[in-house]
Amino acid sequence: MLVKTILNRVQKFKHFVYDQVDLIEAEGEIALWVLLRPRKNSQAICSGCDHRRPGYDTLAPRRFEFVPLWGIRVFFVYALRRVECPDCGVVVESVPWASGKNQLTETYRWFLARWARRLSWKETAESFRTSWENVFRSVKMAVVWGLEHRDLSGITAIGVDEISRRKGHKYLTLVYQINDGCKRLLWVGKDRTEESLRGFFDLLGEQRSLAIEFVCSDMWKPYLKVIAEKAKKALNILDRFHIAAQMNKAIDEVRAAESRRLKADGYEAVLTKTRWLLLKRPEHLTEKQEVKLAELLQYNLKAVRSYLLKEDFQRFWDYRLPYWAGLFLDQWCTRAMRSRIEPLKEIAGMLRSHKALILNWFKARGVISLGAVEGLNNKTKVTMRKAYGYRTFEAAETSLYHSLGDLPEPKGTHRFC
Repeated sequence: MLVKTILNRVQKFKHFVYDQVDLIEAEGEIALWVLLRPRKNSQAICSGCDHRRPGYDTLAPRRFEFVPLWGIRVFFVYALRRVECPDCGVVVESVPWASGKNQLTETYRWFLARWARRLSWKETAESFRTSWENVFRSVKMAVVWGLEHRDLSGITAIGVDEISRRKGHKYLTLVYQINDGCKRLLWVGKDRTEESLRGFFDLLGEQRSLAIEFVCSDMWKPYLKVIAEKAKKALNILDRFHIAAQMNKAIDEVRAAESRRLKADGYEAVLTKTRWLLLKRPEHLTEKQEVKLAELLQYNLKAVRSYLLKEDFQRFWDYRLPYWAGLFLDQWCTRAMRSRIEPLKEIAGMLRSHKALILNWFKARGVISLGAVEGLNNKTKVTMRKAYGYRTFEAAETSLYHSLGDLPEPKGTHRFC
């Protein structure tokens, strides 16, 4: 079977024909050069207005890289024509396999973009013997096309979260759609400010914003302010995982401070290497850790009392009705305030000030997937970790949309991967 026959099946261009295929060897590697020519009597298309115009002259042949065949690099070779357009002047023609001055064909760019979902950008570039910049531009092209053609209708449940992008308190604001059957990344905003989240609602528009029924978020004040302003009809739910994270942070702070005090006073270092004993759930402990925890609980330490209060709070999530959950929350906060443990007193104050939003968790349970935000956030961290930290916001934004945005792709005559 001829290579031209294969190309006509997988990548046929109207008004152009494959003229000749040559196997070229240069710089120690072989490549396929596929010569194209316009069909007889066909007019070129003006790249400015997309109208057919009479020819002006022909430029020197130019190469466009295509999808590799059997590990062999493939290049389309074509002499671009210039047209004389009454509206645009003398300009280069538009060809269906490439756009602008890009040296890669559109098909090859989509090929690289699809592989960049499975591999890191560096691995994709090395696998197909191209540059990191070519992979990045291909992914950027796929993201731009997908964002322009995605459907934003039917969004009734969203999750708002932030993630650290780089050291030095560099954050991204992320908005996910968490509807049943459709979980995807909708927005990536620079920093974690009011303006970052307002950008999402500006994109969504007033009508679609008012159609949102559930918003899952943490207790970051700028987020809560914008959500109350823009999604007025939505039920704002505070994420359970953020509350657990704040409580674990307080427990760890108490343990570290008390461990230092015991060491300074010359007491036995019973809190050494006990961090994960106090932070992990009892069902996740190993047998050795269970024994050590049982020994630790015999001491009357602030860290131990904090741990017991933390574990007692887990009963809060077992309630079914907001009323009884609210009573338990009030009682727990009272005990935490009387414990005289400052980090826990701060947690109690935080819970009291956000009580109404916390109790919304029970109203939304069973209606939407409340763990979806944390699941998507974990996928986000994997995407960021795979790149070992992007240097620019543009690269991080592009990668996140590409991996988690569930963006549409154009239909083609053939899929190469």
